[in-house]
Amino acid sequence: MKKILVSVTLFSMLFVFTAAGFCSPDASVSASTVKAGDTITIEGTIAPGQDLYIAVGQQEMFACKDTKGVYETKRFKKDTKKKGFSLDTEIPPLYYLLTNVPDKFGKVAKKKFGGPSVLLGKGKGLYSTMMGPIKTAEQWNFLRYANESKFGINTIVKEGNTIGKIVIFSRTVIGDQESGNYWDKGTSIKLDKATGKFTASFKTYRHTAPDTAFDVYVNGEKISTYTVEGKGFWLSKGYRYMNPFWIIIGAILVGTYFSMIGAAGGMLMAAFQVLIVHTAGPVGINAANVLKPSNIALTLFSPLGSFYRYAKIEKRVAWPVGLSFGVGIFVGSIWLGKYVSAYLPMKAYKEWLAVLVVLMGIKTIMEMRPKAMAKRKNIKAMTKKFNDEVAKAKAEGRSAQMGSIEPVKTGLTDYRFKFWGEEFTINPLLFAVLGIFIGIVSRSFGIGGGFLLVPAMTTLGALPMYVAVPISLIGTCFSSIGSFIGYLTVGYLPDMWLAIAIIIGGFAGGVLGSRAQKLFSEKTLKVVLAITLFFLFFRFFKIEIWI
Repeated sequence: MKKILVSVTLFSMLFVFTAAGFCSPDASVSASTVKAGDTITIEGTIAPGQDLYIAVGQQEMFACKDTKGVYETKRFKKDTKKKGFSLDTEIPPLYYLLTNVPDKFGKVAKKKFGGPSVLLGKGKGLYSTMMGPIKTAEQWNFLRYANESKFGINTIVKEGNTIGKIVIFSRTVIGDQESGNYWDKGTSIKLDKATGKFTASFKTYRHTAPDTAFDVYVNGEKISTYTVEGKGFWLSKGYRYMNPFWIIIGAILVGTYFSMIGAAGGMLMAAFQVLIVHTAGPVGINAANVLKPSNIALTLFSPLGSFYRYAKIEKRVAWPVGLSFGVGIFVGSIWLGKYVSAYLPMKAYKEWLAVLVVLMGIKTIMEMRPKAMAKRKNIKAMTKKFNDEVAKAKAEGRSAQMGSIEPVKTGLTDYRFKFWGEEFTINPLLFAVLGIFIGIVSRSFGIGGGFLLVPAMTTLGALPMYVAVPISLIGTCFSSIGSFIGYLTVGYLPDMWLAIAIIIGGFAGGVLGSRAQKLFSEKTLKVVLAITLFFLFFRFFKIEIWI
């Protein structure tokens, strides 16, 4: 009798294990290594009647405590208290769930930009059995935070769907491309529920870091691994594959524009990094804290590229004004800016800054009216002399000669000089005070300040653009040095290759811009300045006009 019972028990156990083995997924991955951006395919068999859940997770996990960023640490400590996870909670930075039933994980909701996006729901307990490395409610909450908040995407995931400059959400729960959803593009999921046979394929992230390993789970069972290899020139801190040549070209264009107008160099370089380079920063560091230090390479070296011509050859740098402004902006950004930013929520006044910018733009346009020009006889006379020189040079087949600054009187509050034979007066002390204000703004918003100084000099100081721009570039150099010291003290550094490419392009652009400026009339330069100011107005209000 005992033998019969033992036999029955052993048979029952064998049946259970056999059934379990029969129900376990049998699947394989198409390759052990793929290039970033290439397609990976998973195929096999699951139990008939089951839905398909393929979890693909990066092997190296990330927890908020792993970040090296000062500002990121503060933000994570604040957000973890609200979002239902801790500083120790770990998730894969890159995580994808391919399924034939994405509706079980949430809903499709409308967002302001870009249309619908998948909003991860509570998961209904699926994270405990079907989501591979995501096994707890805390991990699920952290996954939602990392993939559905702008800060989470720009700091942890680094893969975001964007429309223009707006980050919408990252690719996480993915269905078959026949859904018509743009996040499902390039994904194929075929499941025969009657037999359990399936084939699923999707494109790996184009900017996956070189040699990143992934684990693959099918319905909760780990079935394989694969590694994504690099595909192109990798920017380790920029966290992108990008040929530095294109960065140099972009920096040349921005540097040329910046050295001609004296404003918006940092913001235009930031737009180039966001829209073209897509600078992201390493996992755990917000993209902005790599992008902003990289911009300093342009706002510092583009002016240096233009100084030789502006100062040495053409001698049209009003040094007393430029240096007083530079000292003011240095004090404002390094010293006072630190305390003002700590006690006043300067970013809350961003909209007021936008209003100030657009008023300056309107004022710049108003000054080009004949009635306004008639009141400023020195600028009108200077403009006529310049236009006459351009016409004469064209007739003689030579390049036009630019006028130079001839100091008349140098004083702390009274600096007078002649330009094209016309006398101009300006108060260096006033611009030192203005520099302090711009330095504070620069520290608070991470910008150079030229967009405020140039229109201030042309509207308040009544200076021609040919004089205002070199002064602005001096101030921008001081601002850039101050900003770099500020970033250095908190441990944020630019990507080395990105910075080198921007330095090369920015310096070359400075040389080209200083040569090209005299090809444009005073009126044309002011029109371009006004357009730049209106662009910045939209940017401050986050009106994404390029969508």
